[in-house]
Amino acid sequence: MKLIIVDGLDGVGKDTQASLIKKKYEKLGKKVIIRSHPESDNFFGRKAKKALIGKGKLNKLKASFFYMTDVLRSIKKYYKKKDFDIIIMVRYLVGTAYLPKKFAEIGYKVFENFVPTSEYMFFLDASPEVLAKRVENRKEKEMFETLEEFQNVRKKALNIVRKWHIIDISGSIEDSFSKIEKILDKLDKNQ
Repeated sequence: MKLIIVDGLDGVGKDTQASLIKKKYEKLGKKVIIRSHPESDNFFGRKAKKALIGKGKLNKLKASFFYMTDVLRSIKKYYKKKDFDIIIMVRYLVGTAYLPKKFAEIGYKVFENFVPTSEYMFFLDASPEVLAKRVENRKEKEMFETLEEFQNVRKKALNIVRKWHIIDISGSIEDSFSKIEKILDKLDKNQ
């Protein structure tokens, strides 16, 4: 089974790009599933989503705990199952960048050694200003969807994902996918 990870801050288009990746592989006859965390098909994902809309430190802790549990549930339930050739995990490891600075990198390293990873790890990136603009009209804004939070979390995230494929998504959806597709094709060719 191939594991593809699509991560990044809110507003970068993770779900959009994951859907395009899925279509690419389905055209090749592959069975593909997307798990976009937090998922609403289970208790942990619903609790994480509820906490993300809340305020305060307690909700931040709840969001982190339930998000991590939702990811672990997805791994247990879907990873290496014969029903799929490819699993695309959206919002996977970079969630640790939302932890306080002193815990972010440690949390990432612990989580990275505990969950499956692959060469197919993409971090979609844009400036905090672009991200704030993209989420400004959402009905329910999450606690991390402010310019200040985008600046803070992006700095930690870029430090964490140095070995990932970092994709600048400031262009069109098609342009961003073209960058991802070139990397996918190169990685697939080498396997």
